[in-house]
Amino acid sequence: MRDLYHRLDIPRHATPDTIARAAARCANQTLQADAKSVLGIDAHREVYDELHGLLSDLGQLRAGLGMTHAPHWCGDVANDFSPPPERIVSRQAQLTAKLEIALARHQSRQRRRGWFALVTLAALSTAYAAGRFWS
Repeated sequence: MRDLYHRLDIPRHATPDTIARAAARCANQTLQADAKSVLGIDAHREVYDELHGLLSDLGQLRAGLGMTHAPHWCGDVANDFSPPPERIVSRQAQLTAKLEIALARHQSRQRRRGWFALVTLAALSTAYAAGRFWS
């Protein structure tokens, strides 16, 4: 199923006049006929809008799960209800980013512990040397 609003480049809340003008300037005869029969009749438009909302929600769910179309589907009508690929972040990419943050935190803690040990050793050495000097 095509996203007629997207294909006609009109908003979902477009008036019937706007829809008629967009359909009239459309070069694709099949798309023009679909727009007139689906969006041109109020009862059909209500049903289409409900179905449009459901398909949009499914597209968002698929994107959230990291399920994208295969390369041969890109640019086809199958992507009408899916967000663009550049906005999709796969689950693997999210987990990789979290692991990189955790690793960076761990490494910074290790560096701080190393500096703390070095400063402690220097302080103890200084105290020992000062004690030997005063005695």
